[in-house]
Amino acid sequence: MSENKAASRYAKSLIDLSTEQNAFEEIRNDMVLIEQVVNQNNELEAILQNPVIPLDKKYSILEGIFGKSIHAITKAYLKLIVSKGRSAILFDTTKAFIRQYNVIKGIVTAEVTSAIALTDANKEEIVAVVKKEIGAKEVIIKEKVNEKLIGGFILKVGDKQFDASIAGSLNKLKKELSHGVV
Repeated sequence: MSENKAASRYAKSLIDLSTEQNAFEEIRNDMVLIEQVVNQNNELEAILQNPVIPLDKKYSILEGIFGKSIHAITKAYLKLIVSKGRSAILFDTTKAFIRQYNVIKGIVTAEVTSAIALTDANKEEIVAVVKKEIGAKEVIIKEKVNEKLIGGFILKVGDKQFDASIAGSLNKLKKELSHGVV
């Protein structure tokens, strides 16, 4: 996944400022809120991306949505990014901020795709293994169910993937048989 470099720089600056002002957690919560709202509202994202809509109109829309519920630093950040004509990268910036926050705090996301929903015991076991193997302080599990896996699971953490699914084993066996490896 290639990250927008400008978005990454804005996020880094916001992290530095929020840390300096002892508001790191509050700004992180604001970024999560903004990401969720933009992610769930295609119309808002289209407005932010549209170069024809005047900058002051974009900011007044953001102010109307987030005005009373966000920290003063976040409000100033929104005003800055819109006034610089960079509102199109707002969504990318919030995602970059959250990614950078997670790195700083030692938080990793484990994407688990399984044939059936994971039990709490399965989740605890995955969290323990990921913490031990990667040295993470916290593990967030994003779960997907895919009946085509037949059984087992696929675990992806960052750029590493572990396929313990029956479908994956069958595909591997099929490849080996077709190449005469067995």
